[in-house]
Amino acid sequence: MIHQTAIVSSEANIGNDVEIGPFAIVEADVAIGEGSKISAHAVLKSGTRIGRSVTVESFCVIAGLPQDLSFEANLKTYVKIGDRSVVREGSTLNRATREGFATSVGKECFLMAVTHLGHDCAVGDRVVIGNNSLLAGFVSVGNDAFLGGASGVHQFCRIGTGVMFGGDSTATVDVPPYTMLAERNNLFGLNLVGLRRRGHSREAIKALKECYTSLYSSRVNLRKFAAELLNSEFGKIEECRTFLGFFAEGSRGFAHQRKRGRELE
Repeated sequence: MIHQTAIVSSEANIGNDVEIGPFAIVEADVAIGEGSKISAHAVLKSGTRIGRSVTVESFCVIAGLPQDLSFEANLKTYVKIGDRSVVREGSTLNRATREGFATSVGKECFLMAVTHLGHDCAVGDRVVIGNNSLLAGFVSVGNDAFLGGASGVHQFCRIGTGVMFGGDSTATVDVPPYTMLAERNNLFGLNLVGLRRRGHSREAIKALKECYTSLYSSRVNLRKFAAELLNSEFGKIEECRTFLGFFAEGSRGFAHQRKRGRELE
């Protein structure tokens, strides 16, 4: 159902059973998958690609121009939102900066109110981002991550799979998979609750704890030592391979274990 006050371009591709609320705006070159809901006053700009059963709440702006002074507005770039994701009120998702590329949100994500995704961000599946959180350009977030409210992530940073941010946390470096981050770039051990909830075995979690302790108790270069550990017995365990393999890439450096901190559960 499309409300009579909504402004919907004839060049938009609207799927079956889509609901578009009062005063919503849907521009040309927009695609909305079947069963999705676009609430009152939401704005879907050209380049929006929405999957099935997606909810975009009031006053969101999807596929706004990148906040990049060098961006050329004639480039064809996109925002893609995966099936069954929810984008709550007042959130802004900016288009990518490179021809043919997309700022992307995976399936079954939950972006709470006033979330901002900068240009070229890549958010995985089942990610939760808390209210008033800000992701700068080219940030990547792995599957099953949880970013607490008012979190901030610096441009080009990588957030690994299964990471959990405490509220009001800031990352200006890469955050390894399965870890917990709080304050500014401080790790507080592994996200054990998240690991258990996602069905990782006790044996795998035990090995991952040993792997984490071995890496962060060392005084050598993290990237170099992670590569050495990857060739040890830890490399035979999938969760450890995911954790250690993360250190092979990236340009921002890595979050460190907080001194005299404790592992939070």
